[in-house]
Amino acid sequence: MTATVGVVLVSHSAELARGLAALLGALGTGAVTVEVAGGTDDGGLGSSYALIEQAVERANGGAGVVVLADLGSSVLTARMVLEDCADHSVVLVDAPFVEGAVSAKATAEAGADLATVVAAAEEARGFHKL
Repeated sequence: MTATVGVVLVSHSAELARGLAALLGALGTGAVTVEVAGGTDDGGLGSSYALIEQAVERANGGAGVVVLADLGSSVLTARMVLEDCADHSVVLVDAPFVEGAVSAKATAEAGADLATVVAAAEEARGFHKL
């Protein structure tokens, strides 16, 4: 099996991250690993360095990982994890959480490389709903 780019969803809320992961799971073949890092270590609202770090490790199947964060401290904590990570194939993407994740997963499932998956997630910022 060919390695695919993994996706990590970082949210202040474990429920929000799991919900988005469930949505992504219903789309496509399931060939792309989607991991979540939602909430704090004790299950509260917030972000956790350890949970993000573990999710990145689980998602990395060899072709890189895109990390999408919802807002605020989730972004800051994800940035800290990536700054400490020696692996340059892990990228925090500046993209809308839901639309970016859908684009990233669909593009990764098509077998795209890391740069293409990052670009697809970032392009989701321009999607119009109406």
